Amino acid sequence: MNELQLPIAAITDEFSPTDLDAALAPMHSIGMTGAELRVVFGKNIMDLSDDELKRATDACAAQGISVIGIASPILKCVLPNGPAVDTRFQQDMFNAKYSIEDQPRLLDRAFQICEITGAKFIRVFSYWRTVNPDACFEAVVEALEGLAKKAEAQGLIIGIENEHACHIGTAAEAQKLLARVQHPNLKLVWDPANALVSGEVPFPDGYKLLPADRIAHVHVKDCHMEGMTPIWGPVGTRDVDWKGQIAALVADGYRGFLSLETHWEGPDNNKMLGSTICGWNMRGLSAG
Repeated sequence: MNELQLPIAAITDEFSPTDLDAALAPMHSIGMTGAELRVVFGKNIMDLSDDELKRATDACAAQGISVIGIASPILKCVLPNGPAVDTRFQQDMFNAKYSIEDQPRLLDRAFQICEITGAKFIRVFSYWRTVNPDACFEAVVEALEGLAKKAEAQGLIIGIENEHACHIGTAAEAQKLLARVQHPNLKLVWDPANALVSGEVPFPDGYKLLPADRIAHVHVKDCHMEGMTPIWGPVGTRDVDWKGQIAALVADGYRGFLSLETHWEGPDNNKMLGSTICGWNMRGLSAG
């Protein structure tokens, strides 16, 4: 197979949320060498026992795949005493069942999970987006700065994902946050498709706003918009300019993973097949 410009990975539950071995087999065949853990054995990563985490890590290793990150639900919750949540955005499906009171416990558990699995970054969010995002910015800054300081002591990276249903949804919003929080342990999980859903042209317009050296990780999925609704499809066939985006990342010195987060339900609602198609498409894009 052609040599890759960037290594490739996936969130395993995009292939199967219940059968990790079934997910890892096509990932390995595609040439993925990294895995993000979010829902494993039918449970949110935060709810797995230490034994289950070791079992998952061993299963990845058997396929030549490293656990590179924890796709946590940290700060995917309502901001206390904030404005009303913006109901135009779907408040998510991936077991984001936790409240503000759960956040300290979730962070402690995320640190433990990284120690067990060898993961180097923890993906986090910025509270559910409200009808007045500007009024929430300082609270987001305070929360992310606090997470970064705690992660520094653990030698880990906090990766803030731009998520359309949260306060940091676009590249412009991510740039504003990163400019305020200069801590080296806070970096960006750049998701161009989420920026597109947020109303931004992710590449080249959004990407050129970002400090390239603060991008720790890149999520790959693709869609076009019908009103406020994203219509997900095979990577490289919709409205994200993935060819241009990957070329720019490489030119700017990014050497991290491209990580598949399919979202598309696949042909005839066959998500495994859909993720396999998207994985091969992503591989082709990474090979240039």
